[in-house]
Amino acid sequence: MSYEYLSIKSEIAEIEGILRNIAPAQVIKRMTFESRLRSAKIALEAYERLPRSKKATLTFRGKPVVGSHGVDAEFGSRAALNFADAFAAVAAGLGERLRYKGPIPDRAKHQLLITGTAIGSFGFEFELPAERDDLFGDEPPAEQTLRKLQELMQKSAEGSDDEISELVDEIHPRPVAKVHEFLSYLAQQQAWCGLEFGGSFFRYKDIDQLRLSTERLLAGNIKESCETVIGAFTGILPNDRTFEFTQAESAHVIKGKIAREVDDPDLLLREYYKKEVTVTFAVVQVGQSRPRYRFTSADSIKLT
Repeated sequence: MSYEYLSIKSEIAEIEGILRNIAPAQVIKRMTFESRLRSAKIALEAYERLPRSKKATLTFRGKPVVGSHGVDAEFGSRAALNFADAFAAVAAGLGERLRYKGPIPDRAKHQLLITGTAIGSFGFEFELPAERDDLFGDEPPAEQTLRKLQELMQKSAEGSDDEISELVDEIHPRPVAKVHEFLSYLAQQQAWCGLEFGGSFFRYKDIDQLRLSTERLLAGNIKESCETVIGAFTGILPNDRTFEFTQAESAHVIKGKIAREVDDPDLLLREYYKKEVTVTFAVVQVGQSRPRYRFTSADSIKLT
């Protein structure tokens, strides 16, 4: 909790204590302190409505790090910048209509702020962009971004190809390339890292595990292609942005997602449900995982 918040709470408790000791007959004195109490409670309510910022800790080990004493300046600054770039890219991939080319949208909105150094293995404390609590209880975007970034690091080190592929499909291949760039720089400098946030912690065991993670997120291990098929959409959930597509010749069912860049996911339900079409899907496959299919544009579909 911040000093300002604790100060207001302390003032309220102090005034309430004073009021308990003021006799009812001391009307003017009571009115003075009751007015102060109302003002303090209004200030507290205003503070509690402010967007909240949460913090994460990124620590390093390896050649550029001198215990908990310090880190090579060039390494530290570049590693922090690469991590911030990866965070902004993942945020855009999860929450924006991120395209395969062009600038990352709203880069400034996803800025991290270094607020201190980490205790233990040397590193940095980052403050996430301030966000209001979600009315529906969903995890705020910045927190979701950090968890997905942490999960991608962990799954690429310890998980299966299918688990990585699911994350790549959810996040978008472009942000994954930024995470690879961050990890690749650490590997080049013979360093590895740990990321802690909200009670969740993952740290690479050593440089070899980080290198494995880097290799699995390498562009060559993440195959992107297009596949044109004939058949019909036999299941569509526009709100969930998911579909089932049954191929005409084999009756094989393809399950996939409707990309965020598709502005009108109801289009498939209105215009193409159970009609024979030719459609080109974007396909992502990590290693030996099963392919993930994505419908990316209304221009990729036509009635046959």
